Amino acid sequence: MKLFNTLTRRKEEFVPLEEGKVRMYVCGPTVYNLIHIGNARPMIVFDTVRRYMEYKGYEVNYVSNFTDVDDKIIKKAIEEGVGAEEVSNRYIEECRKDMAGMNVKPATTHPQATQEIEGMIEMIQTLIDKGYAYAVADGTVYFRVKKFKEYGKLSHKNLDDLQSGFRALKVSGEDQKEDPLDFVLWKPKKEGEPSWPSPWCDGRPGWHIECSVMSKKYLGEEIDIHAGGEDLVFPHHENEIAQSECCNGKIFAKYWMHNAFLNIDNRKMSKSLGNFFTVREISEQYDLQVLRFFMLNAHYRSPLNFSAELMESSKNALERIVEAAARLKDRKEAAKAEKLTEAEKALLTEAGGYVVKFEEAMDDDFNTADALAAVFELVKFANTNVTEESSGEFAAGLFDLLVKLCDVLGLIVEKKEEILDKDIEDLISERQAARKAKNFARADEIRDELLAKGIELKDTREGVKWKRV
Repeated sequence: MKLFNTLTRRKEEFVPLEEGKVRMYVCGPTVYNLIHIGNARPMIVFDTVRRYMEYKGYEVNYVSNFTDVDDKIIKKAIEEGVGAEEVSNRYIEECRKDMAGMNVKPATTHPQATQEIEGMIEMIQTLIDKGYAYAVADGTVYFRVKKFKEYGKLSHKNLDDLQSGFRALKVSGEDQKEDPLDFVLWKPKKEGEPSWPSPWCDGRPGWHIECSVMSKKYLGEEIDIHAGGEDLVFPHHENEIAQSECCNGKIFAKYWMHNAFLNIDNRKMSKSLGNFFTVREISEQYDLQVLRFFMLNAHYRSPLNFSAELMESSKNALERIVEAAARLKDRKEAAKAEKLTEAEKALLTEAGGYVVKFEEAMDDDFNTADALAAVFELVKFANTNVTEESSGEFAAGLFDLLVKLCDVLGLIVEKKEEILDKDIEDLISERQAARKAKNFARADEIRDELLAKGIELKDTREGVKWKRV
């Protein structure tokens, strides 16, 4: 299995620190509002990475945080006249609902920054004791960037270039710093803001220290994979490396994975452009499985363009997989007692080739687009080779293969049994009776009536089938 490591800028073979185990940290959202589709991309991408690791037999300790103390959360709380905790807790719950809709598995641990303050104070104190950090008169604590000789190794930025860039910026309180590049580890409280006591002042942590501490607590001082959106490479992940490696004296993360940006109709998503969409808004138009399919239909390191046309295309493509799975399931149940023929055994062996193609795609830096192509080849194979004469075991074998591969991608292709309203059930029964009595005019009338209610009927040898349209 190879993955692209942002740190080395090349594909590398994945070798875990501990055989059979993967320690993975993914930066989660700042919870001040409903998550947007830009937030959804890393959630879906790295959930799929985790699923494939588990499919390959790894035990994955997957940690993804909620940033629940931040300027944006405080601003929202002030606007609403409530506490910051109330805002963050509300949007954590809403985020969990959207994640469930996208079939993103809950992390092994979802730490919240506000519950890890003690560990942050300890790490900051260690950095001060080692000479990597310093407190100034008002209680602000800064990290000495130039003392960490490898600063810039992830983002491949040159310290001299950064220095000249900072000369043009004049940040409030910068005159306290030893160097303009130094970043905040702890900051004093302002009126009306949440704060915690510390040896330097009552205040709150800087953003970067939060992830360093949560990763260390739940995964250890060294981890296999650290992941997130490419916008986090600098300064967030760069600063995490500096803090963690100076504190622990060890390499922080072996592999760094970053997903590319999401554009809307070929333009950057922003509220000012009016092209900003939350996952909840998308769910009002599409099943969130369609959004998941759309995200996986491109390589995670490729910029992705979101549009109504592409979502419609994704909806139709996903429907092809779902319909194929439903057809296989129907055949499997209709022909339960029938055993595999020799020809069918050979066909199942041939179908195994699509699993190999799928795994080859996923082993090559999680190429979900090619993995989906292998799934569609399996769908075409099933549609071509399963007939009304096929055995139940043959249909079951192909069905199991299809579900297994889609499950790795987090795509739910097995239709849930839906209970119809009694009046709909009664109309279907009346239509069956009309057909039996050869009253085809009434049967057609009921079919049209049901279609107007969004229920499409299909008569098969196994009986009447229905679906919502």
